[in-house]
Amino acid sequence: MNKQPAFYVRDIPVYGDVILSPMAGYSDVPYRALCRAYGSAMHYTEFVPVEALLGREIHPRYRRLLDKKPDEHPMVFQIFGNDARKILEAALRIEPLGADIVDINMGCSTRKVSGRGAGVGMMRQPALVAETFRLLTSHLSVPVTAKIRLGWDEDERNFLEIGRILEDNGVALIAIHARTKVQRYGGKADWDAIAALKQVVSVPVVGNGDVCVAADIDRMKAYTGCDGVMIGRAAIGNPWIFARRDKNSLCFGDLLATVRLHLQEMLAYYGFDGVVLFRKHLKRYFEGMTVCAPFLSRLLVANDGQLVGEILAEMETAVSPGTLLAELLNQPAPTAPPAALQPTQTCYVG
Repeated sequence: MNKQPAFYVRDIPVYGDVILSPMAGYSDVPYRALCRAYGSAMHYTEFVPVEALLGREIHPRYRRLLDKKPDEHPMVFQIFGNDARKILEAALRIEPLGADIVDINMGCSTRKVSGRGAGVGMMRQPALVAETFRLLTSHLSVPVTAKIRLGWDEDERNFLEIGRILEDNGVALIAIHARTKVQRYGGKADWDAIAALKQVVSVPVVGNGDVCVAADIDRMKAYTGCDGVMIGRAAIGNPWIFARRDKNSLCFGDLLATVRLHLQEMLAYYGFDGVVLFRKHLKRYFEGMTVCAPFLSRLLVANDGQLVGEILAEMETAVSPGTLLAELLNQPAPTAPPAALQPTQTCYVG
């Protein structure tokens, strides 16, 4: 852990400048623990609709999305909605459940969310944004943050207006995915927009978009002046990026050690179901490695942890642990052979 905070979220120190992005279906307790072990400095839950939090009891499916490790800090609970009063009510409901920070998702671009005025759809309603954050920051004891996009489309790039409104109403941090709603994940992320937002607000700004390799982290920081970098899709099957290491610089033994550690986390948290839920991660860990394809096809139908472990052991026999992943991925080798990579801290199993 860095001795000096990279930045503060109001009064909460954040000891690092690389953060795992909230991603539905991926940002669960096991994967957050793994990414934290490699250096992710702050963690977000998967986003939760406010309507799911307003009944007499929170449905177990959604309550589980708010699970966290006892010492997982700073922990950000992310919610979304399109009604300021309901968002406040939901935030007050979850604040005692262990949130260090409450974040409002204003970046989700899916039609189901944005089409009803939530997610990035909220950015089309500046008055709603102002009311929501005024209520939240005046009623919650924890900091309130926002994750936004550039706007709806190229004609509605209102991120600077929204940024000013957020700051005027007490937001403690703004994370920005430098694409519009219409772009979704296509095209090029506009890093100039991140730099522009950093110039007009005084709260920390976290940049997101087109951070694909380790060097992109410092490249984005240098180009935009942002306080932190958020990584989403590029971190799936690649938690080493939080240690500023590229996957192709690792050895096969490093990969297998991480896969086993992740599997251990999944089984500890989900039990028997963890094996099936782990399959989407296995695809990404071994993606592009032709020599692993026969083993991967078996892994993706394995239904218990012991069998997965046995197949991984077979892979270790078939492929030397010292083999560079660059070779298996048919990519250029790094300039110098790397030392074995270990997590920077212990994962928190159980």
